Amino acid sequence: MQAVRAKIASRSLNPGAKLPSIRGLATAMRVSKSTVVEAYDRLAAEGVIRSRPGSGFFSAAPSAPLSLAELAPRLDRAIDPFWVSRQSLEAGPGMLKPGCGWLPAEWMPDEDIRRALRHLARTRDNGRLTDYGTPLGLPALRQFLSRRMADQGFHAGPDQIMLTESGTQAIDLVSRLLLQPGDAVLVDDPCYFNFLALLRAHQAKIVGVSYTSEGPDLLAFEAALAEHRPRLYITNSGLHNPTGATVRAATAHKVLKLAEAYGALIVEDDIFADFEVDAAPRLAALDGLDRVVRIGSFSKTLSASFRCGYIAARTDWIDRLVDLRIATGFASTPLSQDLVFNVLGSSTYRKYLDGLRVRLAKARADTVRRLRELGIEPWLEPEAGMLLWCRLPDGLNAADVARRALQDGVVLAPGNVFSLSQSAGDFMRFNVAQCTDERVFQVLQRAMRTTP
Repeated sequence: MQAVRAKIASRSLNPGAKLPSIRGLATAMRVSKSTVVEAYDRLAAEGVIRSRPGSGFFSAAPSAPLSLAELAPRLDRAIDPFWVSRQSLEAGPGMLKPGCGWLPAEWMPDEDIRRALRHLARTRDNGRLTDYGTPLGLPALRQFLSRRMADQGFHAGPDQIMLTESGTQAIDLVSRLLLQPGDAVLVDDPCYFNFLALLRAHQAKIVGVSYTSEGPDLLAFEAALAEHRPRLYITNSGLHNPTGATVRAATAHKVLKLAEAYGALIVEDDIFADFEVDAAPRLAALDGLDRVVRIGSFSKTLSASFRCGYIAARTDWIDRLVDLRIATGFASTPLSQDLVFNVLGSSTYRKYLDGLRVRLAKARADTVRRLRELGIEPWLEPEAGMLLWCRLPDGLNAADVARRALQDGVVLAPGNVFSLSQSAGDFMRFNVAQCTDERVFQVLQRAMRTTP
């Protein structure tokens, strides 16, 4: 395959030129004919060559020339809710990503995943590897999640849990179920930027409520409920994104009472639950899944490659969500769910989480120290997790600093991508797990000095 690609790249094989026969190339390269057949088949699948039955194999037309500009960071992109996601997901292997919202690959339970993959390859029959999954998802994983929720203080039977491809898909499906275009939705200000992007896609009227170190500002929350009569309130109750704050029990009780009084439903994104050392109050637990929908996923602590999330809700809502699931995604992904179940149920995964929390605590302390040396002050020091919400010194504009850092190969998360009111211009979110490389702070210091 490498030899054929090299000939095409050097123009020894022009577009449309016939490749050597299978027998001829096997003789020339001293390999078996079956090896050449396999190589040609793979190259044809990639579109590098084409097969003409009865005539042989031919070089395909070349792809459009690759522009180096396409490999460079998108410096001209607007600082909007997609900015951090696009820059982080499109970043090359040499770029640093202290602004992204996930752990480095080397922090993930790689051996647990490999062990589970080997187990699945040995034990799953062909149907489990190739067929569609059920709309609700793998029963064993739903039963596992049900037991785990019981340990957290509330009942959600397996029939109240539907597995999804991700936490993002979970929010999207719930929004499809509960929202109509023009409905008002409350979000924290600041909040996870993809909440804003998804709600705009659903043509909702988004209303921000100031977020404090103990949860939403209750006076502002009640005023927004009274004025806008929102259909939904979407929040993180555990480790809040981006602030890292933990909601207090008294605040959680008051939020539920106010939401009930004004007829609002609540979507609680619990994606960071496994990072907690001591569990925070959960709206879903206090409410019993009456007015609250709980969602989550396993991309933060297990794997973002094997997509798997969940929705826990009332059974009548789950039944309607199944119809939406079939309409938009048809069925679940059993291989991903099997893998997640195998890893979550292992004793090594629990040990991994214990070690991860310790590792994050050290990284958090180190990052706070290094940021303070640069004059960057955390809004609060979180009890757990990987996120720090920080204010830049001297009124620096975070978007300008982020653009300057991007030129040096560092992706940052400026505050206003999280803020509906655009009132976080001098804030930045840092992922402490992605801040272990000294270059992060060197680039950050230069970007702060050169920013007007």
